Amino acid sequence: MRSAAVAGTFDRLHAGHEALLAKAFGVAERVFIGLTSDDYTARHKPRARPYARRLRELQAFLESRGWLARATISPINDAIRGPACASEDFESLVVSEETRRNAEAINEVRARRGLKPLEIVVVPMVLGPDGRPLSSSRKSA
Repeated sequence: MRSAAVAGTFDRLHAGHEALLAKAFGVAERVFIGLTSDDYTARHKPRARPYARRLRELQAFLESRGWLARATISPINDAIRGPACASEDFESLVVSEETRRNAEAINEVRARRGLKPLEIVVVPMVLGPDGRPLSSSRKSA
């Protein structure tokens, strides 16, 4: 069974998040979703809403698309050294253009640990009407 990993804060879900998740569920039967913890967001994205709220909204979104039963959601505390670095359980990492470097760093860690590299599936950024990439702080779609 093909599996993929994807990660993010998934705060204020928008069309960019949907594109990322749609690609993950399109390339894999099982998808691990690393949802950044409150500790992570306190350090890197202090305006993000609490983990519990983001988790509920992500679960509702996945359920609305028929994907929830195929997902495993778990908190992550680090953009690089999470489960994708330590596990053979994934074949691919689904990332945005913006986070491709993180995926490459994960594969470097995996190589040092003697694990095979993950296929990196890059999803193009979804642009808003102003031509700039959507983000949770300025979503427009």
